[in-house]
Amino acid sequence: MSSGLPSLQARLVSRVIFPLAVMWFAGTLVITGVSRYFTQKAFDRALLDNAYAVASHVRLGSDNELSLGLSSNETETLLFDRDEVLFLAVFHADGRLIAGHSKLYLPTSEPIHPPVFTELILQGQQLRAVVIARAGPMPFKVVIAQTTKSQDQLFRALLLYSIGPQLMLLLALALWLKRAITEDVRPLSALAASLNDRDEHDLEPIPDKSRTLEIRRLGHAVNALLLRISRTVQSQREFAGNVAHELRTPLTASKLALQSLNLGQIDQVRFRDVLGRRLDDIEQLSKDLLEVGTTRWEALFNPQRLALGPVAAEAILELEKLWVGRGLELITDIPTDLPDVYADRRRMRQVLLNLLENAFKFTPDGGQVNLTILHRTSQWLQVSVCDSGPGIPRDEQE
Repeated sequence: MSSGLPSLQARLVSRVIFPLAVMWFAGTLVITGVSRYFTQKAFDRALLDNAYAVASHVRLGSDNELSLGLSSNETETLLFDRDEVLFLAVFHADGRLIAGHSKLYLPTSEPIHPPVFTELILQGQQLRAVVIARAGPMPFKVVIAQTTKSQDQLFRALLLYSIGPQLMLLLALALWLKRAITEDVRPLSALAASLNDRDEHDLEPIPDKSRTLEIRRLGHAVNALLLRISRTVQSQREFAGNVAHELRTPLTASKLALQSLNLGQIDQVRFRDVLGRRLDDIEQLSKDLLEVGTTRWEALFNPQRLALGPVAAEAILELEKLWVGRGLELITDIPTDLPDVYADRRRMRQVLLNLLENAFKFTPDGGQVNLTILHRTSQWLQVSVCDSGPGIPRDEQE
């Protein structure tokens, strides 16, 4: 069933891939900046060397004027570059041109200063330029500029060969992570499918096919829950059986009392007494059923000091219809000096009624039923009900 939520697999992949992509992008920016910086430094070093070479050929003539002591061929040889176009200009300190290209930009600066690198445009071309200032034989400045085509090509090649493999590695890592995460979360899908395919009566444990500790813990938790549910269902079944048994005893006693009344064996007063007590038992049982879901089990008991002898005699008397006239021999061994016990009177009577009813019901005519209450220790009394009936078949015993 889909609720519009993303799958766990998609969330895990996105939680891993997104930070990786961000880190890769940040690393790319750093690499780009560093590559650009050092590429520019290399070209600027070559450009500066050319400027110093030109400055070394500036001479002071006999007319006390500065001139560039290089012919056109010598200048071309000095500034030769296979890929770039170079321009040069030599200026007096006051800006008057000595030699070279008059339109080269000359930044305003002090007469003497360190080398200055700048960007300028000449004849529609983007140039990288350096300006150096020399003090002798008279103050002058040299400007060398060149196009940046090869520099840009080198930078793009550097980016391609450095970022391209990284991007391929990132994609490969993303695919591997997606596959690995898919394999790791597959047991969750198998767990969901196993639960969905079960009917409501199948509470068997789920096979453990997990590959990670967390999923194994989840499987163990689900199995523990199934075990608790199974035990609860079993308890409910046993409870339902016990309730049916608890109801049968007062109903049987009421039926026997009615039969005795019809046969004239008891009078109306005795019949009403038996019927009233049995109806009280049924009413109390119904109250217990209503409270069992909302009340602690211990609260349903009312323990108090109790003599078991009179309770046993009362139970025998209530069930006399089941054994009187059938030739059954009822043997009781109930000492008169039995100590009192601490128990719920109504429930102890119900236990004795259940045990005696079963014994009378399944003992054949002429058989024997024994009820014994013994004082075994200073803390315990032992109640035993034995009969000569067939008993429970061995294959049905738990």
